[in-house]
Amino acid sequence: MKNRIICTVSCLLVVWCGVYWNAAAQQAAGGATANLALPEEKHLKNVRQITFSGENAEAYFSADDKQLIFQYHEGDDTCDQIYTMDLEGKNKRLVSTGKGRTTCAYFFPNGKRILYSSTHAAGPECPKPPDYSKGYVWKLHPEFDLYTAKPDGSDVKRLTDTPGYDAEATVSRNGKKIVFTSLRSGDPEIYVMDANGKNVKQLTNEPGYDGGPFFSPDGKKIVYRAAHPETEAEKKDYQELIQTSQLRPTRLEIYVMDADGSNKRQLTKAGAASFAPFFHPDGKRIIFASNLENPRGRNFDLYLIRVDGTGLERVT
Repeated sequence: MKNRIICTVSCLLVVWCGVYWNAAAQQAAGGATANLALPEEKHLKNVRQITFSGENAEAYFSADDKQLIFQYHEGDDTCDQIYTMDLEGKNKRLVSTGKGRTTCAYFFPNGKRILYSSTHAAGPECPKPPDYSKGYVWKLHPEFDLYTAKPDGSDVKRLTDTPGYDAEATVSRNGKKIVFTSLRSGDPEIYVMDANGKNVKQLTNEPGYDGGPFFSPDGKKIVYRAAHPETEAEKKDYQELIQTSQLRPTRLEIYVMDADGSNKRQLTKAGAASFAPFFHPDGKRIIFASNLENPRGRNFDLYLIRVDGTGLERVT
């Protein structure tokens, strides 16, 4: 789902020091900005802005590191659609249907398919926005289902067709499994299934939200974000919101579990909005976004933490 707290109007291309990326990601690109890394950001180099209009969010690399897939919209009356572009911010191409609202796109590792969630089967119009009279909330649109398509957007195939929100999906490195978040049980939980949509298995079953899952590079673990209400007031607020498919994401923590759902471990206990976790290529660390310096604020930075919950380090 789209996390508008930190998804600004621009995308930044970040290259890790000491981690190999395709050479194209390490060269200055025409049209992109100069290096935006700050002197104290020792893990980063060649940070460049590559989008300059509209709202661009949730960008992910292709397996060969030559393309990005992301969601974009421009204007208050338009919905996010899925696009691809190269690492210079050029050759932008619409690859979703252009109908309804889309989110959470991802490349299959073989480069032959893409994955995303869309509401287009329920109608071409944008679904209703969240009810912000209740504060900052996410809308878990029940019309969202998972689809795959060819990289040019053709050959769209539906993977899920159950009542309730199905989104936040990503693919294992070997391309055999998809992990995603679903509200089909009445509570947002994490599920895994085969790449063709079969053999669906529920992995989490805790009251509250579990979502945003990603596989580790070896496919043996899953990192995710979760918001489990603890106090009676939190439980009441959560239940009232989830009845309308909404969620208050102001306190999220980072968790890891084995790929079969066992050995769940909470990595952060910041009492902040920590989310967007992703495994570092070495499989030993996780990068995530958080406002842990000021949990009431909207300034988010990137952090690294080891998979055992130690070694928290600020990146930006």
